[in-house]
Amino acid sequence: MGRVTARHRVVRIRDGRASARSDAVAVEEPLVVRVGEATVTLTMRTPGDDFDLVAGWLVSEGAVAQTADIVGMRLCRDEQNTVEVVLAEGVEPPAPRAFATTSACGVCGADAIVDVRDALRWVVAGDQVTLELDTLAKLPDLLRAYQRAFDRTGGLHAAGVFTATGEPVHVREDVGRHNAVDKVVGAALRDGRLPLAGHVLQVSGRASVEVVHKAVNAGIPALAAVSAPSSLAVDLAKECGLTLLGFVRDGGMNVYSRPDRVVL
Repeated sequence: MGRVTARHRVVRIRDGRASARSDAVAVEEPLVVRVGEATVTLTMRTPGDDFDLVAGWLVSEGAVAQTADIVGMRLCRDEQNTVEVVLAEGVEPPAPRAFATTSACGVCGADAIVDVRDALRWVVAGDQVTLELDTLAKLPDLLRAYQRAFDRTGGLHAAGVFTATGEPVHVREDVGRHNAVDKVVGAALRDGRLPLAGHVLQVSGRASVEVVHKAVNAGIPALAAVSAPSSLAVDLAKECGLTLLGFVRDGGMNVYSRPDRVVL
């Protein structure tokens, strides 16, 4: 596992006074993913849980859906920050990307949203899960309790998969919110838990359309964010039947889609 944090000398200014000190910052490094001889993506991430990250990314790309779809993964010894993946026979790898993965997923416009819905392996709209208001209100604090690297740096996002009663299943941190989601989804895939019916995905930042996309691709019926969703995230959540909650903090929240699952 690579370094999650690094130390740098900074000048700290408080109350008009400056002092030199050492400060922890979150590490950001590239990760190359190969399937066979082909490089399928390059993503910037915080080192650690790389196999979970790769597995979750393959889920979000629609390439895999169960543990058996991935025969093996290994870190290349001769090339730093490279993971080689062997897929099961008959499992098609995702089309190679010619650019680094960022916070934008390429889903845009009404037609593309319908295409995303129609390509889903699992339908979350029919999930009968109900979520107690008190349980949802506690999720940000439960997630925060696992953010050990954030405590040192203040620069990492987090994502956590929780049961409908608030028990944590997987929690991961990363410099990219989309990577943190891929890591928890990948961990669930490797545990044989997909689809994650009856679960909630809690994220530390905002709810982008990409995060909604990753949630529904993993069969998760509810997504809660500490901050705001984007308009396209709300549109995709409504189209797919996902319960989307924003501004989940201080005991309150906004419910943007499928409020029928939230029990007051």
